Amino acid sequence: MKMKEIGYHHRHDRYFCVDRQNGFDDWLMLLVKTPAVFRVNGELVPMPANTFILFTPQHPIYYYTEHDNYYDDWFHFIPNDEEEELLRSLEIPFNTPVALPDITELSATVRNMCYEKYSANINRKTTIKYYFRILLYKLHEKMTMHTDTTKVTDNIYLSTLLWVRECIYRWPGRDWSIDDMAKELSLSRSRFQHLYSETFGVSVNKDLITSRLARAKELLATTDLSINDIAIDIGYNGISYFLRQFKAAFGVTPMQYRSMKIEMPPEDDSL
Repeated sequence: MKMKEIGYHHRHDRYFCVDRQNGFDDWLMLLVKTPAVFRVNGELVPMPANTFILFTPQHPIYYYTEHDNYYDDWFHFIPNDEEEELLRSLEIPFNTPVALPDITELSATVRNMCYEKYSANINRKTTIKYYFRILLYKLHEKMTMHTDTTKVTDNIYLSTLLWVRECIYRWPGRDWSIDDMAKELSLSRSRFQHLYSETFGVSVNKDLITSRLARAKELLATTDLSINDIAIDIGYNGISYFLRQFKAAFGVTPMQYRSMKIEMPPEDDSL
């Protein structure tokens, strides 16, 4: 595998657009961390954050962002015959954007590849080759093992639904009201909930809980805030309900989770 160029967590403004009718001479993989719009078979398809796409050589490429900031990881590469076969055996789709529940682990692998590419390490080419294969296997896992993989369906409310979901994960502590969300789309409460579940493969209530608990884990690991303050920060009116939901989701109490994170060795930030 020849790694030609690679970028980790690149930022662009709201006017960012890539339009290449003849594509590139090499392969291009994108891990898109913010919402974007792709042209697929002549149609514009809005995609949420945590989307990946693998472009083959000379395939037309057109995508852009509609938000103030766009972030992605990317790399241009040329696989060898064995790696092309691996791509096909893992059924990695070509030239089609796919939304995933989370790409944090994939992005971390790209970060390591980027470090190796621009380092002076004598084994960097071999290291990149194995990181690339790890990336493919992890990508395959996320496509096949996560039942909550986003199902982006084609409906007239898609853009607004995507924005609602992005807001839920961006601001989990907000006092969210399903009635207000439904009103935003001029829908009844039941119709909104049905469309949300049909579009994303998960209920709006489940997303609200998931976003809040993910934020709770972050605060537990990175701050000294009390459990009560964290519960309030992420939108819970009472600590008891927060404790029950956290234990049900992760099998440990918030305090136990914090203790576990404290006891873990710090991550190596030298890359």
